[in-house]
This record gives sequence, C-alpha cells and structure tokens, in this order.
Amino acid sequence: MSKTILLDNRPEGMPKVSDFKIIDETTPEIKSGEILLKTNYISVDPYLRGRMRDVKSYIPPFELQQPIVSGIVAEVLETKNSNFDKGDFVTGNLPWKEQQVTKGDGLMKVDAKKAPLSAYLGILGMTGLTAYLGLTEIGKPKEGETLLVSGAAGAVGSVVGQIGKILGLRVVGIAGTDEKVALLKSEFGFDDAINYNSTENMVKAIAETCPNGVDVYFDNVGGNISDAVLFNINKKARLVICGAISVYNETELPKSISVQPFLIKNSALMQGFIVFDYADKYTDAMNQLGQWLGEGKLTYKETIVEGFEATPQAFIDLFKGKNKGKMIVKV
Repeated sequence: MSKTILLDNRPEGMPKVSDFKIIDETTPEIKSGEILLKTNYISVDPYLRGRMRDVKSYIPPFELQQPIVSGIVAEVLETKNSNFDKGDFVTGNLPWKEQQVTKGDGLMKVDAKKAPLSAYLGILGMTGLTAYLGLTEIGKPKEGETLLVSGAAGAVGSVVGQIGKILGLRVVGIAGTDEKVALLKSEFGFDDAINYNSTENMVKAIAETCPNGVDVYFDNVGGNISDAVLFNINKKARLVICGAISVYNETELPKSISVQPFLIKNSALMQGFIVFDYADKYTDAMNQLGQWLGEGKLTYKETIVEGFEATPQAFIDLFKGKNKGKMIVKV
C-alpha cells in the first residue's frame, strides 16, 4: 500500500490541513515501458495555492479528489523501461504519492554524487532557474546597480541576492524577522536588509538602505511592500514580478496604489513571468548555477520537514514565513 495526498476542498483564505485528504492506494504492477518510483523529497511552493482555485491561469487548476502535483525527487525501484535503471534518481512534476508507476515522460535523471538530492528541488531545480532567469532575462542587472529583493530569505529570493552579488550589484533584502535579516547578511552576502514586520515606514527604510535608489526590484511578495518600492525606483528601473505571496490567500481583491504614474515618470519596466517562459534556456542556466555552486560562490538554505503526511502542513507553513530558504518534505 502507498499513501496519496488529494485536494479535498478548495481553500477559502489560508489553506487548512482539512483541505487535504490522505488515502491508501494499492500500487499497480508495472507494465512494459513503465517504472516504479519511490518518492524521496517533495517540493512545496507558494504557486501551488493558485492551482487550488477553480480559475483560469497559466496552468490548469487542481481537480478535487485528485492528487496535488509538484516537484519531486524519486528513486527507481523497478523498471521495464530501457531509459531507466533500477537505483536511478529522477526529478520532475509528479503527484504527491509515496510510490507511483509512470512511463517516465518529463523526468530528468539527477546525480546524487554531484549534489544532495534535495538540491535538485531548490538551487539546482525550479528555484534556482526562477532566480537566475528572472533576474538576468528581465532584470538585466549591470555592475554597480542596486538590486532590492522581497521575500529575500525564501527559496528564490536568497538565490537572487547571491547572483546579484556575483554580478557586482549592491544587494538589499526584505524579510520578516530579525533572524532572517541577520541570515541574509551573514550567510547570503546581502549588503543590507529590512525587517518589514518591525518597520513603520517602508518607503523611508528602502530609501535609507538603497541611498542610490532601486535599479532592479525582484518581487516575490506583492502588496504593501511592493507599493513602497515604487517610491524609490530609479530612471529605467526594471521590476521583476515573480510572486505575490502576501495576497495569495486574500478572499477579496486587494487594494493597491496605481503603478502607472511611477512607471511613466521613470520610464520603468514591470514584467511578470513564470519560469516555463524560458524553458529553452534551462540547460545554460543549470550549467551556470552548477558552476557557481561548485566554485563556492552560491550557498543555499533548506527547511526540511520529515514525513510524507506532514506535506500539507509544510505547504501551509510557507504562508506563515516558517521556512528559511527552500521548504522541502523528506519522505
């Protein structure tokens, strides 16, 4: 028997554990061309919240009474597929199941000797690709500029900041606790950081930590924090819109200031993106990230939660800021 996690209810506001259901299933025998996988690590990510709504988006919503799907690293237990050997480790978007049978479509083999398996869900996976491609393709950073990152202690933000430093920028982060602010400066090399929970005037705090203004803003949070950034952007600033975690659980349309006057008077660019937009650049990006990691120029932080059944709570904890770096479930 193998456990599977289904979406039981569409969440209203903040997701609850009761919105998910854990069931036991019999794992079928594999047929020709198939492989049997055992899940090792599961990625929980803020974007999954959007797929729990029954609305049109860039990716279809999850169906009720069907498994949640996200990034997974798994081991091949049995194989009747010539492309995979027993003992191979693979990563791909897969259902939240302890064990599952698949034809292997869309799976990529990963090397446990080159990096810890969990890294392929983070720094060497979608997290790293999102950080690198969003910053370089839209942010187009230039040496000496100022990069401001919100959600900076999270999985993507912490990598964005480090890449900014490698490329010669002044890097400032925004996070939610003094501990995270200290982490940004001590472990990730940020030049300065702001605790938004203890800051009364974000516009002023950004001005003080970014005295030359903001050239590139990498936005992971949206909401009031991002409104405050607009008052500090420079001429021809680039605003990279990666996420809006602060408003994902809102049940009413959030109120926000109008961005148009800020963009017009500064000839600034604001562009949203999803990492799949740059699928043709994955290989080059992965090679660059791997090189920097091997050279010790990149480091990463993980919050690893133990146990398959803890996956829903780990996902919910993302919205409470309980993760430092990438949130991963170890099965």
